[in-house]
Amino acid sequence: MTLKLYSHPLASYCWKPLIALYDNDIAFETVEVNLGDDASRSAFSAVWPLLKFPVLVDDDRGQTVIGSAAVIDYVDRFAAPPAPMIPADPDLGWQARMWDRLFDDHFQTPMQQMVGDALRSPRDRDAFGLGKARDELRAAYPVFEERLPADGWCLGEMFTLADCSALPALFWADTVEPFSADHPKLTAYLKRLKARPSAARVLKEAEPFFAWFPRDPKPRI
Repeated sequence: MTLKLYSHPLASYCWKPLIALYDNDIAFETVEVNLGDDASRSAFSAVWPLLKFPVLVDDDRGQTVIGSAAVIDYVDRFAAPPAPMIPADPDLGWQARMWDRLFDDHFQTPMQQMVGDALRSPRDRDAFGLGKARDELRAAYPVFEERLPADGWCLGEMFTLADCSALPALFWADTVEPFSADHPKLTAYLKRLKARPSAARVLKEAEPFFAWFPRDPKPRI
């Protein structure tokens, strides 16, 4: 297969398929998208006019796959990975997809709202929306703390789509609204995720861009 992944190292939703691809040693070409550069923006617009990434292009099959979970699903189905990220077992499969959505909805979405607010001019910032997003994260922490396992991965011994989703969700949530002091299971799970070679590689690739993060404190591995 000839795969191209359009992404940016700082984009949290791009981390999910990168972890899956690295974890299974799938060959692909990274196309780094810089939406602030006219040429890069124009080239990516020809691939996906809505300018959202990640996007995977499979030249051999003539397919364009949009969205992080869809990319992982596609790679599972057509790239013959040694360890698929969506388990074949039906019960584990729906649970992996469920946890993927839960991490997106309850961590990524409010985190993105907080980061987006920091990108606005001071007069355009939304104090109410910022407070609501922070409250959503604070409400999610104890719920996930109670339900996540004390060791291993989200679904036990198998590393899955759920864990690919968890790394960016927890890393960036902990950056904007730290949970480490009061949630030991979340903290330990994030530590295990960071130590996995595929996730560590993604973090290392993103680290040079951490200075661009629009909030203080800046993220740290």
